[in-house]
Amino acid sequence: MPYLPDLQGLVSLTPYLTYNCLMNKTVSIVVTVVLVVSIGIVFLGASKSKNYTATDGVAKNVEIKDGIQYITINAKAGYSPRMSTAKAGIPTKLIVRTNGTYDCSASLVIRSLGFQKILAQTGEEVIDLGTPQVGQPLQGLCGMGMYNFRVNFES
Repeated sequence: MPYLPDLQGLVSLTPYLTYNCLMNKTVSIVVTVVLVVSIGIVFLGASKSKNYTATDGVAKNVEIKDGIQYITINAKAGYSPRMSTAKAGIPTKLIVRTNGTYDCSASLVIRSLGFQKILAQTGEEVIDLGTPQVGQPLQGLCGMGMYNFRVNFES
């Protein structure tokens, strides 16, 4: 007669296996809920950040000294302000300031100028923009394309 294994051992495992399945399901549900709530907080928190307008940019980061226009952009966890408005037809320099910048905003790319450089973690980079004209905005990006800023030139 063929050997039949003792099934009594399997029967005694059934409550243990059922308990583990329920625990795995519960843990999966809890992890999913925590993940969804965390993602929601990140996106809702990001949407409450201040959006800079053109007048904010002019008031805070554009000045003219001795016939040269200086536009200052801060680079750390992105670029600030993201949108600026400056005067066209004036020799212009862009000052990019870093202060303990260890993210990709330290890798600055300005395609229209052929400019690409890893900025110092703390310091200033002065970039000569020449004399910008109306309708020729300046767009700067981080090396990964995650962060950007734009300067519009008006008369």
